[in-house]
Amino acid sequence: MKIIVTGSLGNISKPLTKELISKGHDVTVISTNPERQPEIEALGAKAAIGSMENVDFLAETFTGADIVYAMEALNAGIFFDHTIDFVDANTKIGENYKEAFERSGVKNIIHLSSIGAHLSSGNGILVSHYNIEKILNELPEDVSIKFMRPVGFYYNMYSFIPTIKSQNMIIQNYGGDEKEPWVSPLDIASVIAEEIEKPFNGREVRYIASEEISPNEIAETLGEAIGNPDLKWLEISDEDLLNNLINAGMNPKTAKGFVEMNTARRESALYEDYYKNRPVLGKTKVKDFAKDFAKVYHNS
Repeated sequence: MKIIVTGSLGNISKPLTKELISKGHDVTVISTNPERQPEIEALGAKAAIGSMENVDFLAETFTGADIVYAMEALNAGIFFDHTIDFVDANTKIGENYKEAFERSGVKNIIHLSSIGAHLSSGNGILVSHYNIEKILNELPEDVSIKFMRPVGFYYNMYSFIPTIKSQNMIIQNYGGDEKEPWVSPLDIASVIAEEIEKPFNGREVRYIASEEISPNEIAETLGEAIGNPDLKWLEISDEDLLNNLINAGMNPKTAKGFVEMNTARRESALYEDYYKNRPVLGKTKVKDFAKDFAKVYHNS
């Protein structure tokens, strides 16, 4: 099949591209960076260099595809850009995708959404995923869409490193012994590859998770990996976390969205629909990720 993969060679798109190529699919990878082209082609895929803000480029690239895997690939640096509204920027990409799908005639779409996309409010920055699912659901009924809703990514834990180094603690506005789901990008890629091989039929939602583990267990696991068995997880107030993020330079509106997202996970609203549609957990566990975490920690 002819498959378009967005997200360049990121944490999900690279292993996904490798798996699709190994299965004999004709894969085109979209990247905004021309320097990625040789690496994309070395995998056996075609490179399409352009921007998600360019609807003409997207529509042309999507034309003739059997399946498009679509994600909003904004880099983490945007959180600290005070000129960009993170939710609005993501939502705009969703609108661009919708127009490009309509113009290209694509009928089968896999969209990388998120935990929390079932909530129209109270989910902080994740409301962008609610917005985009709503936008894409406006496509004609003959367009099939599989909404993938992964939970929190393991690599988000890299943001814990500064306070571990400076205060010997992980500091968030949630914590304790209650388990919550986390996911490896490798398991997300595996699920997407699996869904590409399955029939498309209308609109579907699938949650993706690798392990359900508590904040205190995460602190213990990461602490062991970095050689700090006394590492603790400290829960602070919403107001204190907001001030910490703003003082670190984060866009105040984005910081407020981060705090609200974490409040929703602390109060379990974020996971209500997940537990109603609980997935089979993936293979990659926090202990596996902790090895990579330790390397980044010691090299930072």
